Amino acid sequence: MLRAAETSCRTDPGRQRRDNEDSAFVRAPVFVVADGMGGAQAGEVASRIAIEAFERGLPEAGTPESRLADRVREANRQIYEHSLEARDRAGMGTTLTAAYLDDARLALAHVGDSRAYLFRKGSLTRLTQDHSLVEELVKQGKLTEEEAAEHPQRSIITRALGPEPEVEVDTSTVDVEPGDLLLLCSDGLTTMVTEERVAEILAEDGPVDQIAQTLIDEANRAGGRDNITVVLLRLEEVAAGDGTSEQDTLVTSSPAAAHEHGTESASPEPEPATVAVAQRPAPSRPTLRREHPGAASAPVRKRRRFAKSLAALIALAVVLFLVGGGGYLATRQLYFVGTNSQGIVTIYRGLPYDLPGGIHLYETFFVSGYPASLVPADRRATLFNNQLRSQSDAQNLVRTIELGQLHG
Repeated sequence: MLRAAETSCRTDPGRQRRDNEDSAFVRAPVFVVADGMGGAQAGEVASRIAIEAFERGLPEAGTPESRLADRVREANRQIYEHSLEARDRAGMGTTLTAAYLDDARLALAHVGDSRAYLFRKGSLTRLTQDHSLVEELVKQGKLTEEEAAEHPQRSIITRALGPEPEVEVDTSTVDVEPGDLLLLCSDGLTTMVTEERVAEILAEDGPVDQIAQTLIDEANRAGGRDNITVVLLRLEEVAAGDGTSEQDTLVTSSPAAAHEHGTESASPEPEPATVAVAQRPAPSRPTLRREHPGAASAPVRKRRRFAKSLAALIALAVVLFLVGGGGYLATRQLYFVGTNSQGIVTIYRGLPYDLPGGIHLYETFFVSGYPASLVPADRRATLFNNQLRSQSDAQNLVRTIELGQLHG
């Protein structure tokens, strides 16, 4: 029989956000991370409603997967109904990733772009698939994984709790072993820290609370553009009949401290834990395995350094052309439609690319105030595909979106 021997739940607003819209729930055998979105603190409300659904416990009947999914769908209905009651909360939503430890199996329920990872013997496996625009473009072969990581529309999610009365929930189950580390996190971690670096940190010795804090510190050092929430647990085998019940909580730190201060402190006695934190949406492919980066050979590391140097030289050449060769003036006549970091439909001027060194080839031209989550899901990939347009075409498209006059 397996249980969570060590558990940590930490959250941080990041370096560029004043509020924290993430929420988390830790009460063994259930673990949840939610990342809210929407103005006027609506994201914080949405993620909190999602967590409250799990605080009431899971349904008695059904498989672990179906019990998790039932709670997710219940949370979706409550968020949707709440959004109809207040104008300033229209279109609010949240991502959600939930896990249920059932002896040697881990059940998952997932909507959005928060993620679940399994770390075992130096290998990191992604257990969830992002419901995001760039993920769809990667699947269609229109973007590479590297391009998706730097894409201007990487924050657009195609599925969330709240925008619609019904939601499709992805569920799965994986086998787990003693010594495994399970990581649930909001995209404030994964958009700032590469999976290779996450694997390196998870391989470090020490208590999981220390490892969780290292992950958050790494995301903040990289810029901390979003709220960062980490739930981390280490599994161990216990003898049958040792008195540990399904609802025993094995948390090693106080979640209340995490909600108020963005950290968790040591707790002398395990007790049920609920942590509210801040949130947002994000992207990537499922079940992705990464070997521990420390195993890379010297020639491989040299090739990587060469590739990075070459990319920097290419970026410099592009910038020199744009500034000195007249190309810059040409890009001032090009526009594309996407969303900003808040998920709001936005017109950008320039080219839809980010260069190494944080150089953007585009700038914000107009923010509409219309949430992209309200755009029909089957139209988002074609509307937010970075197609270059004239100023008038881009403005007409946004006006059509705002009026809800999208057709086929």
